[in-house]
Amino acid sequence: MVAAIHKGLMSTSRRSGRVTLPICLLATSLGLLLTAFAAPAPALDSPRATAKAGSQPLPMFKDPRAALRAGLESYHAGDPATSVAALRYAAEGGEPLAQWKLGRMYAEGDGVVRDDAKAYEYFSQIVDHYADDEPDPRERSMAASAFVAVGVYLRDGVPGAKIKPDLDRAFDLFRYAATYFGNADAQYDLARMYLEGAGVKKNLRQGVNWLELAARKGHPQAQALLGRMMFTGEANGEPERARGLMYLTLARDAAGGAAGDRWIVDLHAEALNSASEADRRTAGAMLEGYLRERN
Repeated sequence: MVAAIHKGLMSTSRRSGRVTLPICLLATSLGLLLTAFAAPAPALDSPRATAKAGSQPLPMFKDPRAALRAGLESYHAGDPATSVAALRYAAEGGEPLAQWKLGRMYAEGDGVVRDDAKAYEYFSQIVDHYADDEPDPRERSMAASAFVAVGVYLRDGVPGAKIKPDLDRAFDLFRYAATYFGNADAQYDLARMYLEGAGVKKNLRQGVNWLELAARKGHPQAQALLGRMMFTGEANGEPERARGLMYLTLARDAAGGAAGDRWIVDLHAEALNSASEADRRTAGAMLEGYLRERN
């Protein structure tokens, strides 16, 4: 069952349409989670924008930090193409935020032509930097996301970028980000590796434990997978139908309208249709209590 569910989970992007929940579950809308470094919507380069960025002379900056500020200002002003030179200057000067921003831009084709090899290179620079150094509190979210990004590249591999799968290294990166940074994405990805036996010996208990940690932080994919496993009894050996339905409802409400989230909607509908009236009432009460604790 877990392997079948995972077929639709290759994309980690989840951040929007909502669908109204059945009234019997008394679910209230959940806001989409925001991170300290939310990425803007992707926008592919036009040939004109690419030529403009390549033809302009490199500005002179006082130092890498000044280049970082200039690059971010240009990007947020709606001109990502002209911000690349400044961000590159800052990245070469050792500014992690510039490395992270360029990694995201190349990974998504945002203001530049998509290039997974360059994205991997920039994210890897951050991983190398923070492997030994403690990040500033303001940089922890950024650093964690870079660890996860490199882990995903190494877990899946990217033939076009000559990145070969390395499950052992991916597991180490996810585990570091999950434990040291407490990152929910890493906890979810780590759980999947334990559940699938990918890069590590299969361990149901460890997988469920990591899913629970991510689910409590509002991670929709973790909530959906954990909810399904609880509902069917895969998680603890005995079905916990009401609690499983509660988590599936939370995941269903947080899921966006993208095709990649369809599996969450389907899992919720399947569980709801097979739940008894008592399961639904209990799930509704649990959901109310869960939301009340977080308000």
